[in-house]
Amino acid sequence: MRLTVFTDYSLRLLMYVAAQPGRRATIAEVAAAFNISEHHLTKVAHELGRAGWLANVRGKGGGIALAMPAERVAIGAVVRHTERGDVPATCFADDGPPCPITRTCRLRGVLAEAVDAFYAVLDGCTLADLTAQPQLRGQLLRLVARAT
Repeated sequence: MRLTVFTDYSLRLLMYVAAQPGRRATIAEVAAAFNISEHHLTKVAHELGRAGWLANVRGKGGGIALAMPAERVAIGAVVRHTERGDVPATCFADDGPPCPITRTCRLRGVLAEAVDAFYAVLDGCTLADLTAQPQLRGQLLRLVARAT
């Protein structure tokens, strides 16, 4: 399964802010650290704030921070939310073209099982798990230092 750029940026943003709990980051800072579009990242931050994972504060002294402890941010939930029901094949889509072999085809069941396994792995992982590795945490902190 291929994740969208929106999901990729969502996970990077969450990891970045999780590297320094209690500190607010700015969109410009995160965009510079990962060399990505501020405009796109603003949309990502807004959506993650609406979903309750980020606390977004506007104005002077504002910025973005985690709205909850990293241990409570389930990666599977974030990916499900940001992918918004992405399907592995057109036969899964409600509005897709009808398939003439649907009644006898096993592909849909196999792909559904694969997607379930994919999310089962992600459901077993939190943001804290992703950022707990000392080497990664150090690299994230270097990005923070360089961007600020």
